[in-house]
Amino acid sequence: MSGRRPAFPGTDFPYDPAPVLVTDPKDIAHAEAAAERVVEVHRRLVGFLRTGLTLAEIDAFVGAALKDLGCESCFLGYQVRGHPPYPSHACLSPNACVVHGTHTMSRDPVKAGDVLSIDIGVRNKGWIGDAAWTYSFGEPDKITRALMESGKESLRRGINAMQPRRPLIDWAKAVQGHVEKECGFHLVRGLGGHGIGRSLHGPPFISNVVPTYPGEWGEAWKPWQPGMIVAVEPMIAIGTTETRTKGREWPIWTADGSLAVHYEADVLITEQGPRNLTEGLFELPDVIAG
Repeated sequence: MSGRRPAFPGTDFPYDPAPVLVTDPKDIAHAEAAAERVVEVHRRLVGFLRTGLTLAEIDAFVGAALKDLGCESCFLGYQVRGHPPYPSHACLSPNACVVHGTHTMSRDPVKAGDVLSIDIGVRNKGWIGDAAWTYSFGEPDKITRALMESGKESLRRGINAMQPRRPLIDWAKAVQGHVEKECGFHLVRGLGGHGIGRSLHGPPFISNVVPTYPGEWGEAWKPWQPGMIVAVEPMIAIGTTETRTKGREWPIWTADGSLAVHYEADVLITEQGPRNLTEGLFELPDVIAG
């Protein structure tokens, strides 16, 4: 579940400028276990997803998988000022929905040609895992495939740039350079990654784009520190950087109705470099047949 820039209107999650560093091997093992459960739910989803399913059926499957794995959703019931409690086990965001889609937003079944971003949040023995992947129902057209590939490749490049004692802005430079300069797509503004650990949203906020004016992203030049665990998440649209919402509803849409994708990974910063705790997502097929 994405975070809003701390200075962005409507921000609500507790914000402490000092990130929590996780260095105890036992705590790291707990964080790894939470992340692996996120990956496992995605693995199970790949075998379950098909056209004709409703968002409610997909969400029910996620809830059952979490229960089977001995953990629970950290999204269900999550509260943000100005919104009702989040109603779903997973964030289910189809087509022009960027993030925070709910199983109640549509009763229409998924059909061939749709894309669906699925964000899974897990609480396991007090530790959080939080990662998203985007799936295409049927072979995507050329521009949709390019959009999906830009998301995955920007995630790879961004993670590689998260080197200890280098500034946070290195992530944004790598991601934005690929998505906007090389691919010609648009990173959504105002949303980004965040620290995780024992809480779903914590410092630092991690913008996907470099700041354009002083104070836009105050932490940009702070360093990646060994022990940081963060959820980093490019959110990319074909036609716009801007979003819209409908009143107090959760889903966030592209302002122009163009297609969007969402990719998210949990990363531990170590002395040797970044370690993607949800690396297994890259091994999954992202085209759902039938």
